[in-house]
Amino acid sequence: MHKPHPDLDLDKDPRYVADVTGKEGLESGIAVSFNPATGEPIAGVKLDTADSYEQTVAEAQEAFKRWRTVPAPVRGEVVRNIAVEMRRLLEPLGELESIEVGKIRAEGIGEVQETIDIADYAVGLSRMLGGKTVPSERPQHRMMEQWLPLGLVGCITAFNFPNAVWGWNAMIAAVCGDVTVWKPSLLAPLTAIATNNIADRVATEMGHPGIFRLVIGTDDEIGERMIADKRFPLISATGSCNMGRHVGQVVAGRLGRCLLELGGNNAVIVDKDADLDLAAKSTVFGSVGTAGQRCTTSRRLIAHKDVVDELVGSMARAYKTIKIGDPLEDGTLVGPVIGQRTVDAFESAVEQAKAQGGEVLVGGKAHKPDGLGGWFVEPTIIRAPANNELPIAMDETFAPILYVFTFDDLDEALRMQNSVDQGLSSAIFASDVRTTERFLNVDGSGSDCGLAYVNLGTSGAEIGGAFGGEKDTGGGREAGSDSWKAYMRRQTCTINFGSELRLAQGIRFE
Repeated sequence: MHKPHPDLDLDKDPRYVADVTGKEGLESGIAVSFNPATGEPIAGVKLDTADSYEQTVAEAQEAFKRWRTVPAPVRGEVVRNIAVEMRRLLEPLGELESIEVGKIRAEGIGEVQETIDIADYAVGLSRMLGGKTVPSERPQHRMMEQWLPLGLVGCITAFNFPNAVWGWNAMIAAVCGDVTVWKPSLLAPLTAIATNNIADRVATEMGHPGIFRLVIGTDDEIGERMIADKRFPLISATGSCNMGRHVGQVVAGRLGRCLLELGGNNAVIVDKDADLDLAAKSTVFGSVGTAGQRCTTSRRLIAHKDVVDELVGSMARAYKTIKIGDPLEDGTLVGPVIGQRTVDAFESAVEQAKAQGGEVLVGGKAHKPDGLGGWFVEPTIIRAPANNELPIAMDETFAPILYVFTFDDLDEALRMQNSVDQGLSSAIFASDVRTTERFLNVDGSGSDCGLAYVNLGTSGAEIGGAFGGEKDTGGGREAGSDSWKAYMRRQTCTINFGSELRLAQGIRFE
C-alpha cells in the first residue's frame, strides 16, 4: 500500500531489513514493523544484543567526553542544522509515521514539526544556560551557581509519538552537552532509524559524531540493561504507568534520576455558560485524535446537567461524520489503532461499560474500512448512568472512548476530574472568570494535573511550556520552561578573593 520515502535513506542503515518474508520476528533477531492500516509488514530491523548495546554505550561515553567541551552556542548550531534538515524531510518523515503507527498525515507531519520547534527552542536556549550569583554572608566572598553537562541520557519512547518525544529530550540534551542513547518502541523502529540518522548525519558532518545513538531491542535484553546501567545518570521514559513504576524503582535503586511521562485519564469540564460549539469541536478532536492513542486524549467529559444533552447530541452528530480509513488519504480524520491488542482492549472496555450501566451513544464496535485489512475501531461515546458510577472509566483504555458524566456544581466536577490515579491534562470550558480561576486556583484546590487548559481541549501542548503531569503520570517535565535543568547538574561555587579565613554562620576558628 505505502512504502517509506527513498529520501529517508532507510536502506543505507545496516539495521534495516527490506525483505522480511519468512522472518519469524523477534525470535529471529528481527523486529518487523507492520502497517496498522493494512496489517502487512513494511520492513524489519535487526535487534541489538547485549554485546552491541555495550559497544554503543561505551562509544557514547567517549563521544560525551568530547561533546561536553564544545561551547554551548556551538552545540546549538548543530541542533539548528538538524532542524534545517528535518524541515527538508518534513513530509516524508511525517508520512513514514503515518505508515508505521497509523497517524493521519496531518498529525504525522505535525509531530515532526514539533521536533523542529523544540530544536529551534533549544538553539536559543544554548545561549541562555546560565546560573545565578548568590549573595555571600562573608566579606570578600562570591557565590555562584553553574550548570554542567550531565552525561548519557537514556531515552525510552512509546509508539504513539515516535519522533517528538525523542526530540523533546535529544534536542535539549544536546545543547546541554549530553549524549542521547535512544531505545524506541519496537512498534515504530523505522521512524526511529530515520529520525536518529538525520540527527547523527548532520552532527557527524559538522565534526561531532556519536552524540545521537540508537539501540533497538527487547525490554528484557536492552531495556532492563539500560535502566540498571549506572553510566546513565538520567533515564527519560515514556509509556504506561506500570512501566514507569518499574523504571522508577530500578533507577532509584542505583540513585539515578528519572524523568517519567506516563499515562493520562484526562477530563474536560463543560459548565452551563460555556461556548458549546467551541467545547464540542475541541473535545471531538481531543477524544478521537491519533485514534485515542495520545496520553493527553480526552477520555472523560464532565458536563453540567443543563447543557449535557445539547453538547453530547452535537458531538454524537459530529462523530457520525468522521471518516475512518487510510491515514494518508485526504479527508481521513481517524486512522487505525496500533494493533489487535488495542482492538481487544477497546471491545472489552465497551462491554464492561455496558455491563456497568453505561449507554453507548455512538460507535462501540471494531471497524473494517473498505479495502483495508488493518486494525480500526469506531470513535465511541458512552454515557454513564445517572449516579455517575462507571468504574471502567477509572482505567485508561488507549483507544477513542469518551465517557460522559454530569454535575450540578463546580466542586463536584473538580472532585470527579481529580478522582483518577493519573494527573496529566485537564480542561474547562466556561465564560465566568470566577469559575475558570477556581479551576486554576493558586492554592492547589483546583485541577490537580500538570496541564490545565481554559476554553481549549486536553490535547495539543506547545513546546514553550513544560509538559508533564502529577500522581501516576510520573511527575516528569519535558520541552520548555526550565525543563532543561533535568539534563544538567548544578554546581554551587564559592570564591574567597580576600586573605582571611572566614567561616559561615559566624563560626570562629582561631
